Amino acid sequence: MRAKSTSPVVSIDDVPPADTSAFRPVVLVVDDESVIADTVAEILSRSGYAALTAYDGNEALETALVTPPEMLITDVILPGMSGIELAIKMRRIFPDCKILLFSGQAATVDLLAVAKGAGHHFNLIHKPVHPKDLLMHVAEGLKQGAGVAS
Repeated sequence: MRAKSTSPVVSIDDVPPADTSAFRPVVLVVDDESVIADTVAEILSRSGYAALTAYDGNEALETALVTPPEMLITDVILPGMSGIELAIKMRRIFPDCKILLFSGQAATVDLLAVAKGAGHHFNLIHKPVHPKDLLMHVAEGLKQGAGVAS
């Protein structure tokens, strides 16, 4: 069970619309809590990204095979396949896909340590994340070379 957030609520209307005439990087957002995935996707869409959502790892892989993303943003704790397992599979299929993990649970540190021991390094942001911070992480991640994670 997830703890309730004590962070202030930011209205979606406070996210400025972006110029949609330019290239829109595809960002796949995965979270088993649909309200989180949908909200993050809406923030990204309003900020100039082509955001897609999935609610578990298998659905994310199917979506990515149809529309390969430039970036994957995934919750670490997902039913079935973990976000870390998803990130590793995505990296194998799409080596240039940037990876950004996010979680609101302390237990993810242990999962990240196991992944790091296997040679996978991922950046993690903690939930809840303010939209401006999220957008900063996404923009920085997409600017980097072969990925946010290697």
